Amino acid sequence: MSTFSRLIRFLGKDGRTYYGDAILSGPGVTDLARATQAHVIKGDIFGKYEISDQIADVRLLLAPLAREDVKTVRCLGLNYEQHAKESRMPLPKYPILFYKPVTSLTGPFEDIPVPSRAQDVEGLDYECELVAIIGKEARDVPESKALDYVLGYAVGNDVSHREWQLKRGGGQWALGKGFDGCM
Repeated sequence: MSTFSRLIRFLGKDGRTYYGDAILSGPGVTDLARATQAHVIKGDIFGKYEISDQIADVRLLLAPLAREDVKTVRCLGLNYEQHAKESRMPLPKYPILFYKPVTSLTGPFEDIPVPSRAQDVEGLDYECELVAIIGKEARDVPESKALDYVLGYAVGNDVSHREWQLKRGGGQWALGKGFDGCM
């Protein structure tokens, strides 16, 4: 089975939604937002699939995974020293684990809705994040085998409302980071 190198999910010019392996325009081009075509991936991207010879025209890039394909969005907070310093928070002994609901996922060109309850005070913030997409169930995996479980990587826009994250949410990070469209 061949593997993809640039997984995208996109709306084709024919109106259908596809998973595909992006075709970039030339050497040195790495920006997937510039992809105008992709080889259609047929099958289950988490299981058996093939990269077909069928080429589809890209009308719009979508979130890398469909919401129905995402079981859990797990996040780490304050997982590097510089971010803890700039946030004026102590570096925790262990990174902070929190979850985002699947409804927080959004595509690269979609508006990010800000709920009215988050508009009444200051605190909206954003961070660029590296997203590791885990492609199969994993439990007690040794570090030497960890990359065998990674399907791919994406860039995430982690939108937070600090007031709701740190004060109004009672310290529960998921509330201030889990609004719809915030990833």
